[in-house]
Amino acid sequence: MLRPARPAALGLLAATGLSTALSTALSTGLAALQPAPLRAQPAATASPAAAKPALSTEQARAAAVRILEAIQSGDANARFAQFSDQLKAVSSPSMVAATMRSQPKVISYQLLSVRSGLTNSTVEAEIRTALGNRVLFIVINGKGQIERYYVDRADDPTSKVALQFVQAISTGNFITAHSFLSPSFQKEISPAALQAKWLGLQRETGNFVKVGRAVEAESTPDMRLVLVNVAFNRLSDNLYVILDSSNEIIGVDFPENPAGPTPVR
Repeated sequence: MLRPARPAALGLLAATGLSTALSTALSTGLAALQPAPLRAQPAATASPAAAKPALSTEQARAAAVRILEAIQSGDANARFAQFSDQLKAVSSPSMVAATMRSQPKVISYQLLSVRSGLTNSTVEAEIRTALGNRVLFIVINGKGQIERYYVDRADDPTSKVALQFVQAISTGNFITAHSFLSPSFQKEISPAALQAKWLGLQRETGNFVKVGRAVEAESTPDMRLVLVNVAFNRLSDNLYVILDSSNEIIGVDFPENPAGPTPVR
C-alpha cells in the first residue's frame, strides 16, 4: 500500500504542502494533486552586485560551441573547466569522464537558438548520436560557464525518466540528476542541495545498495506519479517522483515511514 510522504526534513520537496498533497492524491487520485508554490530551499546565488552581466549573443554562441566541442571530443578536463563554481563543487574531471563514457558518443551538433537575459544566456542545441537525436538547453553565465542544463525528454517513457533520475542521484551524479528537473525547480534546488538531501536520507536508511524498478502509479494530462524502489543496507522503500506533461521532474519525496529491516532468510 502506498504511504504519505515523509516530512520535508528528509524529502526532496518541490512544492509547499507536497507531503499533504501526495497523501490526498494517493487516496483520491492524482487529479487532486495540483501545482503549488515551490518551497525548496533556494540555491546559493551571487548577489546582484557580484553577478556578471549576460554574454552578448555572439559570445554566448561561441561559449556554446566550446561546450559542445568538448562533449563531442570526449574531453572531460575541458568539460569540467566549463562548469560554474557551484557545479565544480559536486563534480570532478574523473566523474565527468565516467559520465561521458556511459553516454552515446556525439556525432554532430547544431545550434538552434540563443537567448540572453540579464545575467545568463540560454542556448538550444540538437545533438546527434548513434542512438538518436536530443535537444539540449544550456544555461550559460556571464563568465561563459555552464550554470545548469536540461534535456528534452518529452517523448521518453515516464517511468524510464524517473528511473534514470534516481540512478543518477544514487551514483553521485548530481549534475546529471539536476538536468532531469524542470527549469523552475532547477532554480530552487541546486545540485549541492540534491547531494545534501541524498546523503542526509542515508543517515536514516543506511547506505545505498541498488535501484529497483519504476512503476507509474497515477497520471493525469498534466502530471504523472512514478514510484521508484530503492534498496539501502537497512531497508528498502519507494521514492516518489512527480513529473509534468513534458517529463520534467517537478517534485521528489520519500515515504514517511520506511518499511524497516527485513529478517534474514
